[in-house]
Amino acid sequence: MLVIAYIGFGNSVCQYHLPYVEERKEKMKVKYIYRREEDRVGDLERESWYPTIRFTSSIEEVMQDSEVNLIVVNTPDQFHVMYSRMALENGKNVLTEKPFAMTSAEAKEIFALAKEKGLLAMANQNRRFDADMRTVRKVIESGVLGELIEVESHYDYYRPAIAANKRMGVLYGLAVHPVDQIIGEFGVPEKLVYDVRSIDNPGISDDYYDIDFFYPNGLKAIVKTSYYVKLDYPSFTVHGKKGSFLMPSLGHNSSKEKPNGPYPLPAEEYPEALWGTLAYVDQEGKEVNMKVPVEKGDYGIIYDNIFDVLAGNAEKIVKDEEVVAVLQIIEAAMNIAREAK
Repeated sequence: MLVIAYIGFGNSVCQYHLPYVEERKEKMKVKYIYRREEDRVGDLERESWYPTIRFTSSIEEVMQDSEVNLIVVNTPDQFHVMYSRMALENGKNVLTEKPFAMTSAEAKEIFALAKEKGLLAMANQNRRFDADMRTVRKVIESGVLGELIEVESHYDYYRPAIAANKRMGVLYGLAVHPVDQIIGEFGVPEKLVYDVRSIDNPGISDDYYDIDFFYPNGLKAIVKTSYYVKLDYPSFTVHGKKGSFLMPSLGHNSSKEKPNGPYPLPAEEYPEALWGTLAYVDQEGKEVNMKVPVEKGDYGIIYDNIFDVLAGNAEKIVKDEEVVAVLQIIEAAMNIAREAK
């Protein structure tokens, strides 16, 4: 049984963690949510939505409870390493929200500590299991596209208010997901080409990025985000030697309405208008054109993997070297953004 304690109680915990853990209650449960006392002031109603969870402002209570075997760190980014280290030093396995650390060097330190302690430390790169990404993966793995030539990933917005953003941080908050999706699917590239800057505040912000990943087999992958896109691109465009696949944008999680109570598990029944479009030439040389239903997104796959790893039945689904590679790419991209004046 996974016995879980969360450090933090923001929207991410409520929307992207708790509903998926609750669905798996036969093999995992949430015992604690730790919150600083000042964060609880005026916000106790949300705690009442989860009567079976113990809310506490004593981090010692959480760390000293021998029943707890997984700490999930879901705090502001700058505290991720501190709480991850604390969990490991107290003999707890740890799942840490993205970014896993603020530098690749810090990530290496945490992974080394976990290895020394014989514990698991893993990044919660749950966006590998988004509905659109799972649909793209299913098509790629079917082999109907043949040898892949190009994969393009877009996560765009139309938010002109971005002009007021005069600080760095978009790469750590947003790019970490699509970059990880590419690394998780295709591995670490042999070459990268960066176009990272700000349309409005060059050298000050990092809100536009177009990063090209080049692989030894000839595959090129593109990860791109702009805040000045009024019409939706496909979230993914995939071209192979035998065909192509277009995956429409399914919208942004941030735009979903927040319920006045616990988040339900998403139904994610997508209309045919949002299904993918697949065109390829089959083994008999015939043209095939079809719509591909959207797969169900499932952020709980991360927890299933942790359960299996701790039982000795699997390897980590988000590997240490992948986490380090993502952070190294973001660090390099940040430097490019600072120089883009």
